[in-house]
Amino acid sequence: MSALAPLLQAYFTERLARQRDASPHTIASYRDSFRLLLTFLHEQTGRPPSKLQLEDLNPERITAFLSHLENERGNSVRTRNARLTAIHSFFQFAALKAPECSEQIARVLSIPEKRYRSTLISYLTKPEIDALLAAPDRATPTGRRDHALLVLAVQTGLRASELASLRCEDLNLDTGAWVRCDGKGRKERCTPLTRPTVQVLRVWLRELGGDPACPLFPSRTGEHLTRAGIWRLVANPD
Repeated sequence: MSALAPLLQAYFTERLARQRDASPHTIASYRDSFRLLLTFLHEQTGRPPSKLQLEDLNPERITAFLSHLENERGNSVRTRNARLTAIHSFFQFAALKAPECSEQIARVLSIPEKRYRSTLISYLTKPEIDALLAAPDRATPTGRRDHALLVLAVQTGLRASELASLRCEDLNLDTGAWVRCDGKGRKERCTPLTRPTVQVLRVWLRELGGDPACPLFPSRTGEHLTRAGIWRLVANPD
């Protein structure tokens, strides 16, 4: 029998953090996948996660877990497949650590992703953009922060995680203005900024008055905004 807990700990500390140098976003996503899986297995087996064995993660239970995500939690097929990717990654690691479970591991790795129809990417119209940018109350510091963030997001198309991680030093507002970020796959990229965006960001930076290493869009506690915080801002900008 192969204990699951030490394998999982080694996977996150050795495989993801050291060998793959995975981004914090990837590690958080995989962590959440296993948090959900362990909760499901606890409900199915009655055993706490610390008592589970690798053998408990058989293909039948994992398939049931994936169905649970879609049918009971209401997750999309895309999310279901992302959880399966995390599970496959762990089992590829486990294949080297628990060769006695090779047959079971091979069966888990053979669980296919679910096919789905890609939806057409939508976009905001000019009146919708104007309404979004006008929504924050710029009489308040939070409203001015939100307005600056939305202006930058609309002009550059940066992901929420990229916006959330920006620091003041990531902006160059001189001639040939740009914003620098670490994009998907930890690839650094610079995006040019238009004159109206530069004007808004200059005003915001003067108000911040922070050092170059401080968050460009801080929360009320002075920390970086989270992706969830940005989602709530876009969903309810006023």
